[in-house]
Amino acid sequence: MTTFTAIENISRRDVLKLFGAAGGGLALGATGLAWSPMALAQDKLAMMNLFIAIGEDNKVYLTCHRSEMGQGIRTGIPQVLADELEADWDNIVVVQGLADKRYGSQNTDGSRSIRKHYSRMRQMGAMARTMLEMAAAERWQVSLIDVYAKANKVHHKGSNKSLSFGELALDAAKQTVPEIDSLTLKPSSEFTHIGQSKTIVDMQGMLNGKAMYGYDIKLDGMVYASISRPPVLGSDVASLDDSEARKIAGVIDIIQLPVPKGAPLFHALGGIAVIATNTWSAMQGRKALKVTWTASVNDSHDTDKYMAELVAKVQQPGKVMRQLGDSVQEWPAESSLNAVYTVPYLAHAMMEPPVATANVTSEGCELWSSTQTPQSTQQNVAGALGIAEDKVKVNVTLLGGGFGRKSKPDFSVEAAIISKRLNKPVKVSWTREDEIQNGYYHAISAQFYQARFDGNNKVDAFLARTGFPSISSTFAEGVDMPSAGELDLGFSDVPLALPRIQLEAVKATAHTRIGWMRSVCNIQHAFGIGSFVDELAVKANKSCIQMWRDLLGASRHETFKNQGFEYGNYAEELTDHPVDVGRYHHLLDIMEGKLAQQPQAAKNQGWGFAIHRSFVSYVAVATLVEVADGKLTVLKTITAIDAGLVVNPDRVKSQTEGAVIFGLSLAMMGEITFKEGKVEQSNFHDYPLLRLPQCPDIEIILVPSDANPAGVGEPGVPPVAPSLTNAIYAATGKRYRDLPLNRDLTL
Repeated sequence: MTTFTAIENISRRDVLKLFGAAGGGLALGATGLAWSPMALAQDKLAMMNLFIAIGEDNKVYLTCHRSEMGQGIRTGIPQVLADELEADWDNIVVVQGLADKRYGSQNTDGSRSIRKHYSRMRQMGAMARTMLEMAAAERWQVSLIDVYAKANKVHHKGSNKSLSFGELALDAAKQTVPEIDSLTLKPSSEFTHIGQSKTIVDMQGMLNGKAMYGYDIKLDGMVYASISRPPVLGSDVASLDDSEARKIAGVIDIIQLPVPKGAPLFHALGGIAVIATNTWSAMQGRKALKVTWTASVNDSHDTDKYMAELVAKVQQPGKVMRQLGDSVQEWPAESSLNAVYTVPYLAHAMMEPPVATANVTSEGCELWSSTQTPQSTQQNVAGALGIAEDKVKVNVTLLGGGFGRKSKPDFSVEAAIISKRLNKPVKVSWTREDEIQNGYYHAISAQFYQARFDGNNKVDAFLARTGFPSISSTFAEGVDMPSAGELDLGFSDVPLALPRIQLEAVKATAHTRIGWMRSVCNIQHAFGIGSFVDELAVKANKSCIQMWRDLLGASRHETFKNQGFEYGNYAEELTDHPVDVGRYHHLLDIMEGKLAQQPQAAKNQGWGFAIHRSFVSYVAVATLVEVADGKLTVLKTITAIDAGLVVNPDRVKSQTEGAVIFGLSLAMMGEITFKEGKVEQSNFHDYPLLRLPQCPDIEIILVPSDANPAGVGEPGVPPVAPSLTNAIYAATGKRYRDLPLNRDLTL
């Protein structure tokens, strides 16, 4: 596997060097992107969203407008572009796109970068290839059908003549841009890059230390800020004694930041910022502050009491969100089953906490941010500074993990506000404690499930309720019900084929900032349904896999019509990404066969199984555990993922391996608790992650599929927790319905 030699944020001067002083070469770009190679070097624009630039040096410059956080998107996007372009992999240079709304969404979340841009990127590659072929045909005075592009050259079919892309770049730039409908895309049988494992393009920089993360940014005259933020959402500074902090060497200023009113949104939290000549001094100065805080309506928030209230609520009638058939009034004890499952607040805990550097001048603001959402960063910073969005330039650094936290740009807003106050560049660095205690949390939740069996040992009625503070509460005050989009994440969209289905939601007030985290509400919903199906299987004396077959029914495309709700399907058309029950069954068959090949579980050991569809991918997980003398050891996991057409198998495998580790960490140890409105955890000693000795043997099965590309980063997480607790039941006969497991088991 070969790698690129460069990742670049290209400036005007750099582009002019690449294309010559007069600006030459072929470049396709987004209309109006003033910083694109084409606009800077040629003042010509083509109607495309992502752009390709080819210089006379024969290098192919491919822009990625998404954020790279280890998932390999700065490799995946170029793979698709290069394939249709017929570019040679060793001649490619990746350009990191800046924030610009004319790209369309740049939000690198929701596992959608490939699935949302796959077709468009292929079209762009084909368009550039066609223009190169047109230039060659014109040069040789032959028909267009007599030439073809291959490996960075255009060849003449009737002779040995060929011209490199670099030799054709100037002439290609003069060709009429072909209409999209006129383009011919390659059949999948001719793919040369798509479907091939490629080492990520950032790997060399990661290995030699040259890769630039948010914490690596240094500017002339830059100062450093560490912020003491309100410990309870809604509190403000009541009193401040900063005399000792100002005595610390390196501390140059201490300023108070306003606490915003109303819904949290992506505002800076406010508090006290200590400014210093280095990060260490800023943090030491912050420790020396003596701050008291005002009272808040959230001071009484206690997770034990709150969870007890949620558990009680989900056992009472809620608002019906989906219904098929009549409501069931009778649930005979001998022929029915019910259970409640709970998941606590969770934090993202990515390796690199949030960080941003801002330089605000009279001309605008330039940011360097480890952000998943450059456009949202641009918008929120502009709003906070009171300037136009086009006056905010957002440079996207590498992200040391994100998991959704870095799609909230509050940390960039902080840097911009402080830079404006000081009139100099400022880096705001969050500590691990900041990230744990002042983040946007995955919601605490409770779920109730109930099912009834008929005389043939088949489930004929199903009732479920879910309750959790909504992400919408972060954006609007007073929201106390989950949104339809949140319920679509593993709750209302499970395609059960039963005569009676009733799904309900209950109210839950938010007392902290609630935000999306990797897999979002699928985390709790997959745990609930995945555990309950296993309990049904035990009651019916069936395997979990067979119970899933019974509940899912015949292979079909489920539309949920006439069930009282409209399914959002992760913002995808059902025609493109149907809820395909046949793909569930295919995974069930694969995993059943795989488990049949495994050695029989030994004493104190057991296998557990779960399956889940999320982000339009299908994932099944089987887990083998051993529980001896109260100690849990996870021995092995097998994950089969059907993500449609796969662009880079190595990255899909890596992402799925990471999802297993992420899911095990959450299930075994993940818990944020509140007392008197404050987060009790602070770092990895009390919010631990899976360590290497705790990691199982992980096997990943990539299921071949000709379906459209689907999500990858998040779908592997949801079925991990239920497969784990189901395995513990198989090993011990004890059912765990409340996470995390380290409350009851030694790990």
